Amino acid sequence: MLLSLAIRDLVLIEALDLDFRAGLGVLTGETGAGKSILLDALGLAMGARADSGLVRQGAERALVIAGFDPGDHAGVAALLHDNDIAQEPGEPLLIRRQVRADGGSRAFVNDQPVSAALLRDLGAMLVEIHGQHDDRGLINPKGHRDLLDSFGRCDVAGVAAAWREWQAAERAFTAASEAIESAMRDRELLEHNLEELAAFGPQPGEEEELAGERAAMQKGERLSGDLAELFETFEGSKGALALLRGAARKLGRIAEEHPLLDQAMEALDRAMIEADDAEAKLRAASEALTYDAVRLDELERRLFDLRALARKHNVAGDLLPDLLKRMQADWAALESGGANVAELDRARHKAREAYVAAADALSAARAKAGIALDAAVMAELKPLKLDAARFRTLVEPLDEARWGASGKDHVEFLISTNPGSDFAPLMKIASGGELSRFILALKVALAEQGGAATMIFDEIDRGVGGAVASAIGERLARLARGTQLLVVTHSPQVAARGSQHLLIAKTSDGTVARTGVRTLDDAGRKEEIARMLSGAEITPEARAQADRLLEGV
Repeated sequence: MLLSLAIRDLVLIEALDLDFRAGLGVLTGETGAGKSILLDALGLAMGARADSGLVRQGAERALVIAGFDPGDHAGVAALLHDNDIAQEPGEPLLIRRQVRADGGSRAFVNDQPVSAALLRDLGAMLVEIHGQHDDRGLINPKGHRDLLDSFGRCDVAGVAAAWREWQAAERAFTAASEAIESAMRDRELLEHNLEELAAFGPQPGEEEELAGERAAMQKGERLSGDLAELFETFEGSKGALALLRGAARKLGRIAEEHPLLDQAMEALDRAMIEADDAEAKLRAASEALTYDAVRLDELERRLFDLRALARKHNVAGDLLPDLLKRMQADWAALESGGANVAELDRARHKAREAYVAAADALSAARAKAGIALDAAVMAELKPLKLDAARFRTLVEPLDEARWGASGKDHVEFLISTNPGSDFAPLMKIASGGELSRFILALKVALAEQGGAATMIFDEIDRGVGGAVASAIGERLARLARGTQLLVVTHSPQVAARGSQHLLIAKTSDGTVARTGVRTLDDAGRKEEIARMLSGAEITPEARAQADRLLEGV
């Protein structure tokens, strides 16, 4: 809801601060007083094109600040969140727009710089402006389907769920079909590579094991001569161990003769133990480094083939077993792929049938709701002096290429303003006054469906009076219950319905003209309505008629 509007140096307005209330607010004033300036100011705050001609002559810039209570509007909250704009609960949402005399402009939401495009998105959620040149809101066919669905309480959610399932099934079928087509193209290559890898039979960790064994055998080849010489040192009757044992026997016979001989015997025993251990380790090393020319050739050939396969498939040697498993899985998928694709094909056709059934039911519900909406709007046309006009909700099927989560229907509101004339979109055949009254009739028919928290009607009563103006006023007051509706009006019957009355007046000191706005009290309202009834000179009869209008609402 619009809470406040502050304007500085905009056209004829030097400084103006306005507060607004819920309910029906009416804006009146003589022709040329500047009522459109207020709408221009609000339009700037809503992201309208900035024009340097709006800046008051002699000023450097124009400024408009609009304060709103966003309530619990989920769309507004999401838009602010997505753009990192903080909004404290209970605090007004402040939109500020400034236009410089040189043509530049800046926009802010809660003091954070934003684009004019963001203002337009935000403004569309906060305010509906219905005027003679408005091409949004109810006039735009893009929103007609949603309005009809809301009016008829149609099950769009079920259709949306069926649509998502169908599209998921289509994607699964397409992916599987493309995969099997690709596999079929590469079938011969896959078969060759699979046979080659399977025949080779790579094992996990094999490259490291082969390289290690090969390196050990190459060392054995290099160290074989040294090892042979060492074994000759240890073995035989003249080997080191044999000499040590002979010395130990001789020393054992005389060791008791002297303590030092006994100690020498102990040292010799330790030496023989260490020599035995050294011989055992030499023998183990010789076995580990055994050189076998045939085995070495086998190792090198296996290792060479393994690394060649790894290079061919552009993988590490240790990953060849995993590659073999993937190839085997691909081959199995290729063998069973036809059956899988056939199953997915059946699933997508079944999902399409489910979507079509749900969408057909939605189409039927829309057709039924369209008939009800037509009747509701037609009931409002006669009191609004549109009794010759006809209203029709068009529900027609879309081409399958345009089906979607909202169903398979195009919905548009059409009118015929004269007997025998064809139905056509609102914008194409309705005059300014007729268009506003059609919108009012639609709004009344769709009243329970809600909309923006603030609605503005610009001169909806143009060219009508008497009973028609009274009917317009009554419907505006009905619409304003529980929301905020602002009306620029020339009709006393409409003005009398207002719960807040703003008078717009232009003054001049002979050199500078200024537009001002003031909120009228009860006495001021009576006097303004009397002026609207009588013209330049307010007569007692006009004041009496104003009293009757005010008492009758």
